[in-house]
Parts: sequence; C-alpha cells; structure tokens
Amino acid sequence: MRSFLLIAAALLAFGATMAFETTDANAVVCARGVYRAGCAGARGAVVVRHPVARCRSVLVNGVYVRRCY
Repeated sequence: MRSFLLIAAALLAFGATMAFETTDANAVVCARGVYRAGCAGARGAVVVRHPVARCRSVLVNGVYVRRCY
C-alpha cells in the first residue's frame, strides 16, 4: 500500500508540473568563420559575409608596408 501511495504521489506531482504552460526557448547560436559569419535562432538563420579588405602599399621608413583597411 505504501509503494502504491508513493507511485501515485509521484505521478500526481509529474502531472501537475506538466499542466503548466511552458514558454519557448529563444536561444541563438552564432559562429564566426574565415569567410563568413552566421547566426541561427528559432525563427531562421542569417549569414553575413565579411567585407573585402582594401590593401595598398605604403612607404614607411624606406620600407614598403602593406596596409589593409
């Protein structure tokens, strides 16, 4: 009888916790790669490309140095 009451109490507690409405998780996962970055969430995904770097050679102290912006 005692084990029956323990099982019934456990089932009642489990049913009570499932009766409440749960909210959706709004987790977002982002990653940054070499060529592009992206984020994925509950409503879809977004991919962003890195802008093309503009490089030029500049003379610094008699030595040409490559500067990228």
